[in-house]
Amino acid sequence: MPQQTQTEANITLYHHPKSGHCHKVALFMHLLDIPFEAVIPDMAAGEHKDDAFLALNPFGQVPVIIDNNTAVSDSNAILIYLATSYASDPNQWLGSTPTERANIQRWFSVAAGELARGPALARLESVFGATIDATSALAASTALLSTMESHLAKQQSPFLVSNRLTAADVAMYSYVAHAPEGGISLDKYPTLNKWIATIESTPGFVPMPSSDIPEVRA
Repeated sequence: MPQQTQTEANITLYHHPKSGHCHKVALFMHLLDIPFEAVIPDMAAGEHKDDAFLALNPFGQVPVIIDNNTAVSDSNAILIYLATSYASDPNQWLGSTPTERANIQRWFSVAAGELARGPALARLESVFGATIDATSALAASTALLSTMESHLAKQQSPFLVSNRLTAADVAMYSYVAHAPEGGISLDKYPTLNKWIATIESTPGFVPMPSSDIPEVRA
């Protein structure tokens, strides 16, 4: 059973509206119907590096949630916290069998690895003006999206794990769906596009604000 009910939620989300890491947390709270207050730190002024924020997350990164005086950082860790604290059936999101749990954790690792080094990194340059290794980001993006396309084509359902939406899909969605903002075309991935559309048609879905789409690089 969840530790709390959604009506007891008193969550503050520190985020950036165009961060995929932050969006997946906000998306998950909407899917779970958890009320929350959104706060955008003044990152241009370095607010995320001041002592008060570093007390919440020593790495000085968003997202961070504060739930009844408990601070939780790292987007994947927050998904686990929210599912176990607020979902009526945490296993629906985190896996009901050892195999499901392992596969969902594997996609968490992909989100923190291949996704971060690929579509997320490519988008960091075009949306935020960061200097990156574009060749490496494009290669990582192509490898990841091709692997996801193949995996989803073999699935007996439109989701990454099992026959339902899980935290794995939430963890991967934002940066994959917004890959074109990093110059990464999704035109070659029809099954992946169906996966995106399925998530976007889920009750409670909220989009991440879009950014300009640059010239296609891959």
